Amino acid sequence: MARRKKYPKLPNGYGSIKRLSGKNRTNPYGVYPPTTEFTEDGIPVPVKALCYVDDWYKGFTVLTWYRNGEYYPGREKELTESGSSNLDGLIAKILGKYTQSQRELADQKTFEDVFKEFYLWKFKKEYTTKRGKRTSSERSYRAAFKNCSKLHKNPFRALTTDDLQKTMDECAEKGLKHSSLELVKNLYTQMYKDADANDLCDKKYSDYVKIGIPDDDEHGVPFSDEDLKILWAHKENDIIKVLLINCYSGFRISEFINLEINLEERYLRGGLKTDAGRNRYVPIHSAIFPLVEYMVEKYSCILFCSVDDFREKMYETLDMLGIEKHTPHDCRHTFNMLCDEYKVNERDKKLMLGHAFSDVTNKVYLHRSIKNLNAEIEKIQISHFCH
Repeated sequence: MARRKKYPKLPNGYGSIKRLSGKNRTNPYGVYPPTTEFTEDGIPVPVKALCYVDDWYKGFTVLTWYRNGEYYPGREKELTESGSSNLDGLIAKILGKYTQSQRELADQKTFEDVFKEFYLWKFKKEYTTKRGKRTSSERSYRAAFKNCSKLHKNPFRALTTDDLQKTMDECAEKGLKHSSLELVKNLYTQMYKDADANDLCDKKYSDYVKIGIPDDDEHGVPFSDEDLKILWAHKENDIIKVLLINCYSGFRISEFINLEINLEERYLRGGLKTDAGRNRYVPIHSAIFPLVEYMVEKYSCILFCSVDDFREKMYETLDMLGIEKHTPHDCRHTFNMLCDEYKVNERDKKLMLGHAFSDVTNKVYLHRSIKNLNAEIEKIQISHFCH
């Protein structure tokens, strides 16, 4: 079976060229203008074809004319009437200009343009301000983008670390909590990763941006043994499931947004705040493995709502169960407490919590496998909480 010819990828907003079904079509390529209307869920509304042609490159020529305001209905006939040599020359000329202008178009893209392209790539739908059903990850990225409003109209390639840092500092001055600043930092990181892959930036300036305020969730009180007994007794509640998973893994609640969940090898991987904490591995304790499986099957993630929504639902749930108020970060303190209580190796506890090592030997040369960490985390017992 012959492979279909591969054509150049058109940029966002250029329009599309679709090969239509059927073998005996005289003009098998439909040429469509860019979509400008979307449903409430961000799904593009189908548009009417500009014309139909017998060659992909003729369709590309039509779109280029359309983009430059030079197309009118029926002009595609000029391509059919031209001699083959003239047509090849015209297409080569247009392709040359297109390639030359790609860098110029990239340089003109604003922070907002790059965000929308990143959003489309990540969530497979157009960014729109209209109301609609969205995942917690979408809501978090959208909130972070909104907090970067001063950058929206700036050319993306012209931005530097100073520009990004200034916006981060201004967000802090406005009173944004550390967790919200972490979302901004994560947005920077993901956008520059995508931009670097598509030659839209000269350097990943996001790597040098710092959160200039202390973590306002660092201090907290762990759940007591009695609290944990109550939580385990109500593990059928999805909010409680998230709390228990958090108590036995030690991640910050904001780190659940982009957490890698590997059920086959039974580990969680993620982290946002520090170099030591980023992309750290934490084995899934056997006690919470069924909870993680359930959440992944039901929601495809663990944190099924925004961080702010989770806090509100958590407070309501704890109050209903008669447990005094705790913050999500108290789960991290609970994990630390359980590690100490069951004599988990201090070095491995630090690795799983993402704490930095002060000595060079551990900081540079320490490598612990998931198997080693799993043996340590399984020291934590839950049997007396489940009776």
